[in-house]
Amino acid sequence: MKIDSEKTARYFLELSSEQRLSILTHLAENNLNLSKLADLLNATKSEVHRNVNRLLKAQLIQKEPGGNFQLTVYGRAILTQIPSLCFVPDNQQYFSTHNMSNLENRFIQSIGSLYEKKQIKGLGKVLEKWEKIHENADVFVYDILSEVPYYSDIIDVISSKLENKVEFRSIFSEKTEIPEDRELIFQKKDFKKYVNNGQLERRIMKGVTHVVFVTDKEGAIFFPNEENEPDLNVMFTSTNPEFRNWCLDYFEWCWKNSTSFQESKFKKNR
Repeated sequence: MKIDSEKTARYFLELSSEQRLSILTHLAENNLNLSKLADLLNATKSEVHRNVNRLLKAQLIQKEPGGNFQLTVYGRAILTQIPSLCFVPDNQQYFSTHNMSNLENRFIQSIGSLYEKKQIKGLGKVLEKWEKIHENADVFVYDILSEVPYYSDIIDVISSKLENKVEFRSIFSEKTEIPEDRELIFQKKDFKKYVNNGQLERRIMKGVTHVVFVTDKEGAIFFPNEENEPDLNVMFTSTNPEFRNWCLDYFEWCWKNSTSFQESKFKKNR
């Protein structure tokens, strides 16, 4: 990718001021005049006036006939890119030991969609949230799995949701290890009938590095560690529509690039 460094540096220069960024974010919500901006920013009119003029010159904002300022189409487009620039720095400590190198470029470029999220740490809390995400689903549960959590509580939730017509689609890593009693659980809960009627669909994918859950209510993602193995000890999750749609888009891409499910490919965990 070739970037015009001089032009890009000018863009960043206009965004390098805390006050100018605050002006843009306030104008994203409402068109405001100079006095109102100064009140909201707890700043003098002359100080705000200087930064407003810079934003006008950069064509990020424009002045209405009535005296209010508003974002230009260009300014609003620039503002929507800021979360993508902030997501990794805001989680600097986490991404010093985790990566997203295996993501397609388009998912990295839109990573700002994950900006409004909650981070959950610790396997116990993660599994508790894992179960809650399934419980809250009313229409569908789609997931990409590196491990299969066959403990009774989650199995009971899945069984209950299937009985209530919730659609399940799962992509398993080809390296997934499954418990020996999985077949017994499958028979006991009569999961086979949901496979036969298309309500429970499964596929296999090589090189699963990012574990994802997405339902009609919520999304969640686990990034891989430095060895490119999914780290299930830390979960990013949100009900934010942009976050959920990013997870759904990623799941759909993986579904298209996965292969048919074959039980024989899995290693039994004894």
